[in-house]
Amino acid sequence: MNILNKAGAFFRMDMTTKWLLVEAYFYLAWARYLKVKSFSKVAPALGEKMAETTYSHNSANIKKIKNISNAIRIMSRYTFWESECLVKAMAGMKMLEKRQIESTLYLGTAKEKSGEFVAHAWLRSGSFYVSGSEGMERFTVVAKFAKEIGHKKLEGENYG
Repeated sequence: MNILNKAGAFFRMDMTTKWLLVEAYFYLAWARYLKVKSFSKVAPALGEKMAETTYSHNSANIKKIKNISNAIRIMSRYTFWESECLVKAMAGMKMLEKRQIESTLYLGTAKEKSGEFVAHAWLRSGSFYVSGSEGMERFTVVAKFAKEIGHKKLEGENYG
């Protein structure tokens, strides 16, 4: 499909879809910027370390989650920067957070047959994998970050 066909397809989309694609592009850029920063500085913004959100979901959110997943998948192919697994997962987490939808970002490692270590990131919301689900079963989870919505620490409450 050439550039004119792609542009035509974009302009035929409804306005909601267009804005979601633009938003996905913006958050992919934001996440790529964060990826070049020290991970120790970025990690606190990803949510509660080594925690997970629930696997149940609000059925009213499933369409939003799927639309965000599709927008990130589509727009990651059109960025002029690298938009691989971690960038997609962080962008998706931010888009879900904006809509008050919980998610968990997973970081995993594996060893290739060649002996080389590889890393992967994926994002889950409820029982739906927003990004990175392809091949995730090969990876051992080394970190996870839960972005819970609406859970506020009460004054004097101690989480150790």
